[in-house]
Amino acid sequence: MELNNQIVLRPRFKETIKLPLEEVIKRFVEQKTKQSRYKIVYFDEHVFIKLPKKEQHFWSPQLHLELNKDEEKTSIHGFFGPNPSVWTLFMFAHLILATAFLGLLVWAYTQYNLGNSYFWQVFLMILIVFFWVVLYFGGRLGRMKGRPDMEAMFQFYQKTLGVAG
Repeated sequence: MELNNQIVLRPRFKETIKLPLEEVIKRFVEQKTKQSRYKIVYFDEHVFIKLPKKEQHFWSPQLHLELNKDEEKTSIHGFFGPNPSVWTLFMFAHLILATAFLGLLVWAYTQYNLGNSYFWQVFLMILIVFFWVVLYFGGRLGRMKGRPDMEAMFQFYQKTLGVAG
Protein backbone atom coordinates (compact mmCIF):
# COMPACT_ATOMS: atom_id res chain seq x y z
CA MET A 1 0.00 0.00 0.00
CA GLU A 2 1.34 3.39 -0.95
CA LEU A 3 0.87 6.15 1.62
CA ASN A 4 1.97 9.04 -0.54
CA ASN A 5 1.66 12.78 -0.02
CA GLN A 6 -1.84 13.21 -1.37
CA ILE A 7 -4.26 15.39 0.56
CA VAL A 8 -5.79 12.37 2.27
CA LEU A 9 -6.02 12.06 6.02
CA ARG A 10 -7.70 8.66 5.98
CA PRO A 11 -5.92 6.42 3.43
CA ARG A 12 -8.09 3.85 1.66
CA PHE A 13 -7.65 0.76 -0.44
CA LYS A 14 -9.91 -1.64 -2.29
CA GLU A 15 -9.25 -5.15 -3.53
CA THR A 16 -10.98 -8.39 -4.38
CA ILE A 17 -9.56 -11.67 -3.13
CA LYS A 18 -10.37 -15.21 -4.21
CA LEU A 19 -11.66 -16.35 -0.83
CA PRO A 20 -15.29 -16.67 0.21
CA LEU A 21 -16.53 -14.21 2.81
CA GLU A 22 -16.88 -16.91 5.46
CA GLU A 23 -13.21 -17.91 5.05
CA VAL A 24 -12.05 -14.30 5.38
CA ILE A 25 -14.01 -13.88 8.62
CA LYS A 26 -12.76 -17.26 9.87
CA ARG A 27 -9.13 -16.22 9.34
CA PHE A 28 -9.59 -13.04 11.36
CA VAL A 29 -11.38 -14.96 14.13
CA GLU A 30 -8.43 -17.38 14.27
CA GLN A 31 -5.95 -14.49 14.41
CA LYS A 32 -7.90 -12.96 17.27
CA THR A 33 -6.93 -15.89 19.49
CA LYS A 34 -3.49 -16.68 17.98
CA GLN A 35 -1.82 -13.30 18.40
CA SER A 36 -1.85 -10.47 20.91
CA ARG A 37 -0.26 -7.66 18.85
CA TYR A 38 -3.62 -6.41 17.61
CA LYS A 39 -7.12 -6.23 18.97
CA ILE A 40 -9.53 -7.58 16.35
CA VAL A 41 -13.20 -6.69 16.55
CA TYR A 42 -15.68 -7.97 14.00
CA PHE A 43 -19.40 -7.88 13.45
CA ASP A 44 -21.46 -8.66 10.37
CA GLU A 45 -19.20 -7.80 7.43
CA HIS A 46 -16.93 -5.35 9.28
CA VAL A 47 -13.54 -6.08 10.80
CA PHE A 48 -11.62 -3.54 12.89
CA ILE A 49 -7.93 -4.01 13.61
CA LYS A 50 -6.62 -1.84 16.44
CA LEU A 51 -3.66 -1.60 18.76
CA PRO A 52 -4.26 -2.78 22.34
CA LYS A 53 -5.25 0.02 24.75
CA LYS A 54 -1.87 0.03 26.50
CA GLU A 55 -0.04 0.74 23.21
CA GLN A 56 -2.44 3.39 21.88
CA HIS A 57 -1.62 7.07 21.73
CA PHE A 58 -3.75 10.02 20.63
CA TRP A 59 -2.98 9.48 16.93
CA SER A 60 -3.09 5.66 16.92
CA PRO A 61 -4.70 4.41 13.72
CA GLN A 62 -7.16 1.61 13.26
CA LEU A 63 -7.88 -0.37 10.13
CA HIS A 64 -11.54 -0.77 9.19
CA LEU A 65 -12.29 -3.50 6.66
CA GLU A 66 -15.69 -3.66 5.03
CA LEU A 67 -16.24 -7.10 3.48
CA ASN A 68 -18.68 -7.72 0.64
CA LYS A 69 -19.56 -11.13 -0.75
CA ASP A 70 -19.01 -11.33 -4.50
CA GLU A 71 -19.88 -14.91 -5.63
CA GLU A 72 -16.85 -17.00 -4.54
CA LYS A 73 -14.74 -13.91 -3.99
CA THR A 74 -14.71 -11.20 -1.34
CA SER A 75 -14.47 -7.52 -2.09
CA ILE A 76 -12.61 -5.63 0.64
CA HIS A 77 -12.84 -1.90 1.21
CA GLY A 78 -10.30 -0.86 3.81
CA PHE A 79 -9.47 2.48 5.31
CA PHE A 80 -7.22 3.72 8.05
CA GLY A 81 -8.32 6.34 10.48
CA PRO A 82 -7.79 7.54 14.00
CA ASN A 83 -9.91 6.47 16.92
CA PRO A 84 -13.54 7.43 16.11
CA SER A 85 -13.71 9.85 19.07
CA VAL A 86 -10.58 11.66 17.81
CA TRP A 87 -12.04 11.81 14.29
CA THR A 88 -15.34 13.16 15.66
CA LEU A 89 -13.51 15.85 17.62
CA PHE A 90 -11.52 16.73 14.50
CA MET A 91 -14.64 17.04 12.34
CA PHE A 92 -16.49 18.97 15.06
CA ALA A 93 -13.64 21.52 15.14
CA HIS A 94 -13.93 21.90 11.34
CA LEU A 95 -17.70 22.38 11.62
CA ILE A 96 -17.34 25.07 14.31
CA LEU A 97 -14.69 26.90 12.26
CA ALA A 98 -16.77 26.70 9.07
CA THR A 99 -19.89 28.00 10.83
CA ALA A 100 -17.95 30.85 12.44
CA PHE A 101 -16.35 31.71 9.09
CA LEU A 102 -19.72 31.87 7.31
CA GLY A 103 -21.24 33.92 10.14
CA LEU A 104 -18.37 36.39 9.99
CA LEU A 105 -18.62 36.54 6.21
CA VAL A 106 -22.30 37.50 6.41
CA TRP A 107 -21.56 40.03 9.17
CA ALA A 108 -18.69 41.57 7.16
CA TYR A 109 -20.87 41.78 4.04
CA THR A 110 -23.63 43.47 6.05
CA GLN A 111 -21.17 45.97 7.55
CA TYR A 112 -19.75 46.65 4.07
CA ASN A 113 -23.22 47.34 2.63
CA LEU A 114 -24.05 49.65 5.55
CA GLY A 115 -20.83 51.57 4.98
CA ASN A 116 -19.42 50.59 8.38
CA SER A 117 -15.98 49.23 9.18
CA TYR A 118 -15.62 45.48 8.67
CA PHE A 119 -11.95 45.21 9.69
CA TRP A 120 -12.54 42.93 12.71
CA GLN A 121 -14.74 40.51 10.79
CA VAL A 122 -12.13 40.12 8.05
CA PHE A 123 -9.37 39.83 10.65
CA LEU A 124 -11.25 37.01 12.44
CA MET A 125 -11.94 35.25 9.11
CA ILE A 126 -8.20 35.29 8.37
CA LEU A 127 -7.58 33.92 11.87
CA ILE A 128 -10.06 31.10 11.20
CA VAL A 129 -8.27 30.22 7.95
CA PHE A 130 -5.04 30.06 9.98
CA PHE A 131 -6.69 27.63 12.43
CA TRP A 132 -7.93 25.51 9.49
CA VAL A 133 -4.37 25.26 8.22
CA VAL A 134 -3.19 24.32 11.73
CA LEU A 135 -5.87 21.59 11.91
CA TYR A 136 -4.86 20.26 8.50
CA PHE A 137 -1.17 20.06 9.39
CA GLY A 138 -2.07 18.60 12.78
CA GLY A 139 -3.92 15.82 10.95
CA ARG A 140 -0.95 15.28 8.64
CA LEU A 141 1.39 15.17 11.64
CA GLY A 142 -0.87 12.61 13.28
CA ARG A 143 -0.90 10.52 10.13
CA MET A 144 2.91 10.65 9.97
CA LYS A 145 3.12 9.61 13.62
CA GLY A 146 0.72 6.72 13.01
CA ARG A 147 2.28 5.68 9.68
CA PRO A 148 4.48 2.86 11.07
CA ASP A 149 1.41 1.39 12.81
CA MET A 150 -0.62 1.69 9.58
CA GLU A 151 2.04 -0.13 7.59
CA ALA A 152 2.33 -2.86 10.24
CA MET A 153 -1.48 -3.30 10.31
CA PHE A 154 -1.56 -3.52 6.52
CA GLN A 155 1.15 -6.20 6.55
CA PHE A 156 -0.79 -8.08 9.24
CA TYR A 157 -3.92 -7.87 7.08
CA GLN A 158 -2.01 -9.18 4.04
CA LYS A 159 -0.40 -12.00 6.03
CA THR A 160 -3.72 -13.03 7.57
CA LEU A 161 -5.43 -13.32 4.19
CA GLY A 162 -2.40 -14.50 2.24
CA VAL A 163 -2.60 -11.50 -0.08
CA ALA A 164 0.53 -10.62 -2.05
CA GLY A 165 2.20 -7.46 -0.76
